[in-house]
Amino acid sequence: MATIVEVAKRANVSIATVSNVIRGTRTVSPKLTERVRAAIRDLNYSPNEIARSLKVRQTRMLAMVLPDITNPFFPEIIRGAEDTAFERGYFLMTANTDEQIGRERRIVAALRSYRVDGVLLASASGTDISHLTGTIDAGVALVCLDRTVPGIKTDAVLLDNVRGARECVRHMIQKGHRRIAIITGSLDLQTGRERLRGYEEALREADIPVERGRILEGDFRYDSGYRLGKHILEQAVRPTAIFVCNGVMTLGVLKAFEELGIRCPHDMALATFDDLAVDSPFHPHLTTVVQPSYEMGARAAGILIDRIEGQLNKQPSIVRVAPTLIIRESTDPPSDIAAKGSKQRTKPKT
Repeated sequence: MATIVEVAKRANVSIATVSNVIRGTRTVSPKLTERVRAAIRDLNYSPNEIARSLKVRQTRMLAMVLPDITNPFFPEIIRGAEDTAFERGYFLMTANTDEQIGRERRIVAALRSYRVDGVLLASASGTDISHLTGTIDAGVALVCLDRTVPGIKTDAVLLDNVRGARECVRHMIQKGHRRIAIITGSLDLQTGRERLRGYEEALREADIPVERGRILEGDFRYDSGYRLGKHILEQAVRPTAIFVCNGVMTLGVLKAFEELGIRCPHDMALATFDDLAVDSPFHPHLTTVVQPSYEMGARAAGILIDRIEGQLNKQPSIVRVAPTLIIRESTDPPSDIAAKGSKQRTKPKT
């Protein structure tokens, strides 16, 4: 394997010039740059990143630790973070905790041993945060993503969950619904609590009582959406609408609708937090709180790299990203459905 010394000899330049061309740390003339690149191609040279990292105490490696990599919300977050990292000369790896704090501890310990420069973390719930405080004390930059960790002051990029839930439930109320059930995520998690808070605020604004019997706690997974959806539909006095706090649980609710022969929105209106990539085959299309996942990942990675490179002051910052409410047919009241059907039947002849 060729060395940087051999590249410098082939290009007839100094070793420092070769390093500057590879790293982009200093400007090198176009003529010398082309000579160095030609020598690199001729010798098939690849920089020794391990040796370099030991010398400069930086690996240019980042890690993203997520609670459930199968959740459709996270791939776009990964993509946004990965694109930003790549543009700024860093490599991003991902790991999945399956929402288990013990697994998170093991992953974070492994990442420290691999000498990553920084971690993007959507933490599992747990009271023991020593693995995170130890990581920060060791000089590894940490940015929380989607949820914060109580007891740790660090940069964070979060969604405005309260606002998203409140706007969606307000819309359902404006459509005439007063009996609105909610299927939350785990209330041990910040996202679950904040979305429930938005639901409650919208009801109170409209002078609608918050009834505990219409608040059902799920866990952001398909099975809980299916189970709780069936429970709602089998009640003697059913709500007229359901607000589901993530897309994966909504798929479970839709399965319950199918099994029990429920037509949406004729028999039950439905809205969801998370746009579903598979939404287009569903009729009617779902009213949805859309999360800017790519933007969240990109901004979090940018903040993490800025922190690593010393471009930020010591005070951590929390960035809240606004979601967007997309109104579709699944929250139409029966009167609107009837009106649309009448218009279709009375179209003028051409």
